[in-house]
Amino acid sequence: MTFCLTAIFAFGSCGGYSGKNIISLVCGDGTNETLDANFHYPFRLSQVPLIVGNATLCNRSVTTTYLVGDSASSVEFFVGVAIVCFLYSMVALLVYLGYMHVYKDSDFGPIFDVVITAILVFLWLVCSSAWAKGLQNVKDATDTAGIGSTLALCKGGNVTCEVTEFASMRTLNISVVFGYLNMLVWASNGWFVYKETRWHSLKISSQPAAAGRQQVPAAM
Repeated sequence: MTFCLTAIFAFGSCGGYSGKNIISLVCGDGTNETLDANFHYPFRLSQVPLIVGNATLCNRSVTTTYLVGDSASSVEFFVGVAIVCFLYSMVALLVYLGYMHVYKDSDFGPIFDVVITAILVFLWLVCSSAWAKGLQNVKDATDTAGIGSTLALCKGGNVTCEVTEFASMRTLNISVVFGYLNMLVWASNGWFVYKETRWHSLKISSQPAAAGRQQVPAAM
């Protein structure tokens, strides 16, 4: 049940995210303008318009401008791994509850389980690291420096651009934490799954035999 909950928290905390940063422009004549940077899952920022159509800002004509960056591949990979783990844990739960006798009587079930668990641990490590990097790219693209490099208007000396209100990314940070937590949970489960395989049984049974072959010291 733990695997289901941690997987749900992982993809649920980032899958439906939507946020908005507010950018304030201080023009050379002292007037102020405001822009909204709206972004959401799956964070294809290059398709999110910052300025729509030809607009006039600070007495200058500005064409349609989009945010920079695309973190869709990393976050969709992350969510995909979380969903696969959720479905696999549900199937495994059904097997353990209804077909445990078949699972223990066969070598295939435990061996298959430990191999899949090892693969999932690796996938959690990769996708969590990729999404952590993708999330940092989203933060960089939507902060003051990122907006300033995106808007040509902000590159001149007469206009000052600054993000004055940031969207809360707490749930996105939590999703990364749950990604690594899932890796640890599945890794710890791998040990218990390994103990059900014949590999562990052979290791245990060979220890007394090895001890019996030790030579007994000769009597003095």
